[in-house]
Amino acid sequence: MNMTDNVKSTNKTSEMAGADAANKANTTQKTEQLDSVRDDATNEALTTNQGVKIADNQNSLRAGIRGSTLLEDFILREKITHFDHERIPERIVHARGVGAHGYFQAYEGNERLTKAGFLTDPTIQTPIFVRFSTVQGPRGSADTVRDIRGFAIKFYTQEGNFDLVGNNAPVFFVQDGIKFSDFVHAVKPEPDTEIPTGATAHDTFWDFVSLVPESAHAVIWAMSDRAIPRNLRSIQGFGVHTFRLINAEGKSHFVKFHWTPKQGLSALVWDEAQKLAGKDPDFHRRDLYEAIENGVYPEWELGVQIVEEEDEMNFDFDLLDPTKIIPEELVPVTPIGRFVLNRNVDNFFAETEQVAFCPGHIVPGIDFTNDPLLQARLFSYTDTQLSRLGGPNFHQIPINKPVCPFHNNQRDGIHQHTIHKGQASYQPNSIDNDWPAETPPAASNGGFESYPEQISGHKLRQRSETFSDHFSQPRLYYKSLAPHEQKHVVDAYTFELSKVQRKHIRERQVQQILANIDLDLARQVGANLGIEVPDLTLDYKKTAVEKSAKLSFLAFPPQDIQGRKVVVLIHNLVKSDALEAMKNWAIKEGVTLHLLAPSLAPVKDHQDSIITADGMQMAEPSIAYDAVIIPDGDNLNVVMQDGVTRHYLLEAYKHLKPIAFLGNKSDLLEPLGLVPDEGTLVGDEFQPIAEKFKNLIMAHRVWSREQIAAHIPA
Repeated sequence: MNMTDNVKSTNKTSEMAGADAANKANTTQKTEQLDSVRDDATNEALTTNQGVKIADNQNSLRAGIRGSTLLEDFILREKITHFDHERIPERIVHARGVGAHGYFQAYEGNERLTKAGFLTDPTIQTPIFVRFSTVQGPRGSADTVRDIRGFAIKFYTQEGNFDLVGNNAPVFFVQDGIKFSDFVHAVKPEPDTEIPTGATAHDTFWDFVSLVPESAHAVIWAMSDRAIPRNLRSIQGFGVHTFRLINAEGKSHFVKFHWTPKQGLSALVWDEAQKLAGKDPDFHRRDLYEAIENGVYPEWELGVQIVEEEDEMNFDFDLLDPTKIIPEELVPVTPIGRFVLNRNVDNFFAETEQVAFCPGHIVPGIDFTNDPLLQARLFSYTDTQLSRLGGPNFHQIPINKPVCPFHNNQRDGIHQHTIHKGQASYQPNSIDNDWPAETPPAASNGGFESYPEQISGHKLRQRSETFSDHFSQPRLYYKSLAPHEQKHVVDAYTFELSKVQRKHIRERQVQQILANIDLDLARQVGANLGIEVPDLTLDYKKTAVEKSAKLSFLAFPPQDIQGRKVVVLIHNLVKSDALEAMKNWAIKEGVTLHLLAPSLAPVKDHQDSIITADGMQMAEPSIAYDAVIIPDGDNLNVVMQDGVTRHYLLEAYKHLKPIAFLGNKSDLLEPLGLVPDEGTLVGDEFQPIAEKFKNLIMAHRVWSREQIAAHIPA
């Protein structure tokens, strides 16, 4: 990189930081999207792709006013031809996704681990692009299905692009890449019916995982709350594999990548997830877009678990096994930086759909390990992009293009955007003084050098014996969850297996997989499905850690309630001064507050003034909000006769959400059949209960209500 390129890159990141600060200053000003104008087309003529101005874009060229359309109509042919080829093959997995731009900034002191510039210079804000996704469903599937979420980050560093392609679970379903296509074929919709879409509750998935015990750990993560996140801003991320970081002295450390949300972890309840899939299939992408547009920028801390090379074999599992975690009690996570998402995409297809992540995109200071799944991914991802994006030049698409200069002797190919100059397209050469030239690894900003790992052994197709323990870590995960989280795992296995048509598959999963994880878990699921689990004396392997605190959601509470959504159900005679107090509270806490009325007809307050609602209760269901307030207003008979409002309150209660009943609305609890609890706040005014309400929202759910709420009609 020359000095001019350095300046360009620095200016780009500085501009991003400035834009970030400017946007933060306007967090209370909502962008008026409906009034925006395309700045790329204002005062511009409509033209063909060749720049020819179009006089009539409404009618094709005909032989007479009612005659046939003429083949010579090049405008029609260009429009139709382009339209016919607008779609590209969707990703085989992770097809359903949403992305956003942001920046990464390293903390000080990482030089002991790596020589990667973007990880060692805390003055640099490295541009990033992050894509979240589901695994199973196609592009048109719903956001809130039960599934592992992809969490991929492209770092546009000054030494080249680095792609950290991970998930919101730290383990994968298979140990060896040769089994990846089998797993995907099993989890995808069944080939004879193309059913179900975006779901694992079917025979082929459970047939495969019940026959492949190495999948047990990833499956139990998928059956936990991790697989139905409340939003994408509140998910944890993991690199899954063990990587290497290499410092300037050539010393290597094994590392596991973690990224932890400042927003804390939160999940939907299963009934919510299913309803949202039907009522708002875009729930997650809408939430991420609106948060960023409103200046509520999601933030994560990037950390690593560091293992000295000489300690590689000191665990009761293999570091190269992608179905295993390192419990944080054994190796804590060391924070190395943070990243913020602060800009939405301008065009979904050009950016989110065309972005190409490849685990093989690394920079000096980062290297691979012999993880057999990672090794297969290094081939698979590039191979996929060749087909999906039409050839070897996908790195020239703007969203994939490095911010640093790149020069080589690769030429031509489909979709070549660069007009290369010079006569020599080979190296070495004397015609162009041997440029572009190699950069020795030891030079300043040196070239990439693979870690000189010593390797010896026979060629064979065999798993290491250290990969053979498939049940102790799923047991560790289950035992580490809070009681309500364990119940959700039982409920998830019960629901999923109830959809499996073949009895022997259900029995095998319960009796041979779940029983080897935990007998109590197997018996609970078996009792729900009518499957007997015999009395067994199982020799569960004793592990170094029996419980790991950082595996439960409870270990990651939010720091505030910024970005949460609260609904106020308004009716006639509502007190406008009370609404004003709520709005002021919402602004102070960074909460989105929506006033919803029975319809879009005017609502009049207690002084006969018109209150403008943000929407209708029927169109904006409780499942889209984190908490509910119903203020003083119309008499109780009016509210009790409103079936939508009654359902709103019952559903919010069933989904364990905080509800504030103000004034005369506190008398609704008894006729609605709601049992008062810590999450049902009552008071004449909102202000005295505002702090309690905030704390309840931070806790996300009223878990003590769950058993009672199960009897509330859905």
